[in-house]
Amino acid sequence: MRPLICEIRLQHLRDNYRTLKALHGGKMLAVIKADAYGHGALPCAQALENEADGFAVALLEEALQLREAGIQKPIVLLEGVFQAAEYALVDQHRLWPVVHQQAQLEALLAHNWQSPVNVWLKMDSGMHRAGFFPQDYAAAYNALKQSPKVAEIVKMSHFACADIADSGMTELQTETFDSICAALPGAESLANSAAILAHPASHREWGRAGIALYGIDPFGGRDSRLKPVMKLSSQVFAERILQAHEPVGYGAAFYTSRPTRVGLVACGYADGYPRHAGSGAPVSVSGCPSRIIGRISMDMLTVDLSKGGGSGDSVELFGDEISVNEVAAAAGTIPHEIVCAVKRAQKIYR
Repeated sequence: MRPLICEIRLQHLRDNYRTLKALHGGKMLAVIKADAYGHGALPCAQALENEADGFAVALLEEALQLREAGIQKPIVLLEGVFQAAEYALVDQHRLWPVVHQQAQLEALLAHNWQSPVNVWLKMDSGMHRAGFFPQDYAAAYNALKQSPKVAEIVKMSHFACADIADSGMTELQTETFDSICAALPGAESLANSAAILAHPASHREWGRAGIALYGIDPFGGRDSRLKPVMKLSSQVFAERILQAHEPVGYGAAFYTSRPTRVGLVACGYADGYPRHAGSGAPVSVSGCPSRIIGRISMDMLTVDLSKGGGSGDSVELFGDEISVNEVAAAAGTIPHEIVCAVKRAQKIYR
């Protein structure tokens, strides 16, 4: 069997949730949209059901998968509904929809709810992607507040730059949110992963832990408070020795500068490893730091064995010794994209 293993450490997930909740205070949603950022939504939800105050997903289909599997905790639909008819399933499965535009608001108020619904009302405090503009927010809030169809309202917004140190944008968005919401009673939710870690002024009744929940530092480094949940590893399954000035891989994009032992590893861009990482991206071969040389192929990549290792030895592509942030930096992308893209690997839950 091909030796590409994606290991998911569920105890690390639980530890990260506890750490982030303690930092934030109050209640906290575990964000498990996009199949829990590639980690597996159902296993992650099951691992956290006795820990989490609730879950957050992007869309209705993700929520229904959890409910059908027996997950009973509150589930927030971060994108709300796409058609008015979806409110029937929201009602049936006791979901908490986000309302971020007028059409969603009107459809919610028109629906014949079996029991009053909890609503998360979103403000566009400066990201300008979704949400009611500040000048329209109070009117939307009051329309919900006056309806007997609505139970509780959680006021929320989303930060554009919380993971960018010293941008000032997070403080501006917080001020905008507070200037409107101070006069509107009820719980609030502002802090995403980066804000939980670095912006205590944004901590409110509900936090929303996303990428940090999976042990990934949203600031691009290594946060010792977080434990990586996903570990992607493979094996050297062949090796060869090349003399100096020999090309390696497609396009002859890399040439050896000295006699070099080259290992062939079972992982490629069809498995979700980023093709643009290429030469210089870090790996660990049986605990020894190494690097990728040559272009990433569809099913394979090549590594430098000059510092040790050989056929049959394990290769950590990212996890404990190699941070996924290092791989993301080498590929010119973000870690979210990398962990969401992993496929064809044997997924093992521990």
